[in-house]
Amino acid sequence: MNKFKVALLQTDVCDDKEKNIENAVRLIERVSKEGADIAVLPEMFCCPYNSSLFRAYGENEGGAAYTAMSKAAKDCGIYVVAGTIPELKDNKVYNTSYVFNRNGIQIAKHRKMHLFDIDIEGGQYFKESDTLTSGGDVTLFDTEFCRIGLAICYDIRFPELSRLMAAEGAEVIIYPGAFNMTTGPAHWELSFRARALDNQVYTIGVAPARDLEAMYHSYGNSIVASPWGNVLSRMDEKEGYIIQEIDLDYVKKIRNELPLLKHIRKDIYKLLKSK
Repeated sequence: MNKFKVALLQTDVCDDKEKNIENAVRLIERVSKEGADIAVLPEMFCCPYNSSLFRAYGENEGGAAYTAMSKAAKDCGIYVVAGTIPELKDNKVYNTSYVFNRNGIQIAKHRKMHLFDIDIEGGQYFKESDTLTSGGDVTLFDTEFCRIGLAICYDIRFPELSRLMAAEGAEVIIYPGAFNMTTGPAHWELSFRARALDNQVYTIGVAPARDLEAMYHSYGNSIVASPWGNVLSRMDEKEGYIIQEIDLDYVKKIRNELPLLKHIRKDIYKLLKSK
């Protein structure tokens, strides 16, 4: 199959974990009925984006959010990229994205590699490393459509990671994210277009809706960029969803017409993945 549909679920996130999960399930059910093959949720879709809350809202693998997403995938017959969930493991907290297939079986898991520690004068201060532990795996998963790469938010700023995923066969890269009102207007669209263009892949970014009463103000603007670097779909700051068709023949077309991945000078430089 050369085409499939991805639903970007830009959910409101409140301080009630159960309500956040129920809202996510409701939207998964809705987009599955509208023909979506894959549903993607935002970073920390079940938890306010506040590092002081990550442990309190966290769960072991197989917890409430995990189980609900697995069940929704099975009940709706849809792939679910379950945004991210604060994962508790060995007294550590990870920012973790799980992927479930149409039967509700976990087929991938990515722990955010690069932790968001910034201090911008006159702008945003945030330090994820106060609470979170970083992951260390490059994550891809296979579907009947294509191979898909998975990373989380700040991971997109490190082009080596997306290039590794493209080199291992990714034609689409998905990033649950939550850029803020300092970094979002400056770099959100630019980052997704750049990584799409660099690697001739579709890039998909899904963020929470903006809540100005929350401590952290998400930029929203969930987005899909094409292998040519064009923006195909983009939301505003409000809760909602979009369903975007992904045409894999277009990936092949762009890679044939402008074969930059074949022009990499491996005789001069190499990008190596640690064993």
